[in-house]
Amino acid sequence: SQERSVRLRRWYELMVENKEELARIITAENGKPLKEAQGEIMYSASFLEWFAEEARRIYGDVIPASAKDRRVLVLKQPVGVAAIITPWNFPSAMITRKVGAALAAGCTVVVKPAEDTPLSALALGELANQAGIPAGVYNVVPCSRQQTAAVGEILCTDPLVSKISFTGSTATGKILLKHAAGTVKRVSMELGGHAPFIVFDSANVDRAVAGALASKYRNSGQTCVCTNRFLVQKGIHDEFVEKFAKAIEKELHVGNGFDAKTTQGPLINEKAVEKVEKHIKDAVSQGASIVTGGKRHSLGKNFFEPTLLSNVTTKMLCTQEETFGPLAPVIKFETEAEAVAIANAANVGLAGYFYSQDPAQIWRVAEQLEVGMVGVNEGIISSVECPFGGVKESGLGREGSKYGVDEYLEIKYVCIGGL
Repeated sequence: SQERSVRLRRWYELMVENKEELARIITAENGKPLKEAQGEIMYSASFLEWFAEEARRIYGDVIPASAKDRRVLVLKQPVGVAAIITPWNFPSAMITRKVGAALAAGCTVVVKPAEDTPLSALALGELANQAGIPAGVYNVVPCSRQQTAAVGEILCTDPLVSKISFTGSTATGKILLKHAAGTVKRVSMELGGHAPFIVFDSANVDRAVAGALASKYRNSGQTCVCTNRFLVQKGIHDEFVEKFAKAIEKELHVGNGFDAKTTQGPLINEKAVEKVEKHIKDAVSQGASIVTGGKRHSLGKNFFEPTLLSNVTTKMLCTQEETFGPLAPVIKFETEAEAVAIANAANVGLAGYFYSQDPAQIWRVAEQLEVGMVGVNEGIISSVECPFGGVKESGLGREGSKYGVDEYLEIKYVCIGGL
């Protein structure tokens, strides 16, 4: 474990030394603003640092035995080969969050990066080599969109693979789970979200607007913990919408990710743009109002204006499925119970956010929200020390934190008798 710890630590140091170049790769292949890409690289590297430290703390147990002539031990052993399937929205961090834990536990990995963003995975491989991680421990299998389903199936069905860790859509996750069932593989699934962001009358509205801006428009709305539904209490609804619209118009700049003032890069592809358009068209046809934005950006192709909708209802498509784009729909509500019911009506539960200054309400709502992660008066909550994951159809297992290594370990009970 000490050698694993040293190698992971060295890999982390090399990522930090090469952070500018790694960030440029992310912006080139994903489109996110360079500043966000630099943030991702430091976040990505921090998982290697964290798990380098955790590698030496994989403790077993000695259990007092019921019989005098026995001793009972618990050993923790690596599960074996782990297949790691990652998405395009965080092409570096989603790899290290899984691979760091797997290597700390003593597993080897086969990484299948998203077909849109294979270069980040290969760059990590180059640095893994430089860090002295032995050949065959960190493996990358890039593949085309046409081959993705076939490669995914092989990774999930091959008996040599003991563990699947996937981040991506709920629909794909369900397919992979079915494949993995044939050989009863260990699985970690971090799937789609539909994050509610509730603003109660007691909230500090300016802070709620700042949190809303950060939570919704990061990576142009293309993260699984991005807010997808804003629920705002009637007492402060109009003030919130007005201030949010002003903040969007003033602080967000659509453009090329390599341009220093850009905060909103392009969406990943044409299909993503079409989904945003479809959600807006559907909402407007049912009576929603466009407060700001609402159409493709004049820059062309995959650029879309940051959009805010009001008069939104739960019947609209944008409140029933994840948009994964720069669209913020606002629903007005009256009571706390109503807000919690709307928030929990989804079949997924990854992140949820709410703003309130009422301590009793904070406890009630934090406990009642059916999500794996709650941000209270905070719009950005991801952090290496904290367990990342969801409930319901948002997935299985947790990543990062002291719990992250457990996903890659088997527990073996050893009974020694005749003493």
